[in-house]
Amino acid sequence: MTVTVEFWYLVGLLLGFLGVVFTFGKLLLGEIEKRLDQRFQTIDAANKAAELRLDQRFQAIDDANKDASKHWDTRFAELMEQNRRESDGWQRIEKDFLRFQADLPLQYVRREDYVRNQTVIEAKLDSLALKIENVQLKGQQQ
Repeated sequence: MTVTVEFWYLVGLLLGFLGVVFTFGKLLLGEIEKRLDQRFQTIDAANKAAELRLDQRFQAIDDANKDASKHWDTRFAELMEQNRRESDGWQRIEKDFLRFQADLPLQYVRREDYVRNQTVIEAKLDSLALKIENVQLKGQQQ
């Protein structure tokens, strides 16, 4: 039993088989490309959503920074105003103290000066008492 096949028939079968393989390969590659496009679209959508979330977080951080900046600006301004008021108060106290130092010798006597003046007064009183005693003695002798 011999099978005879003509050359052109064999070439036709081979070309038909290659055509079917090529068609199935093209269909398979088309489906792979569709799946890849879907995956890329899904990845792009996820990236856009992540980017949106990051933008929202950065916006929240920026808002928090602005609020904190305003808070610290007002707090520092309050502290500077308080510092200025305290400085004015200290200057007023210093002026009052200098006035007090200038008025102090006019209103108060030092201890040494008081003792000296008291000694002089007592000496004068002693001399006056002595003179009165002398006058009394002279008056009794006469």
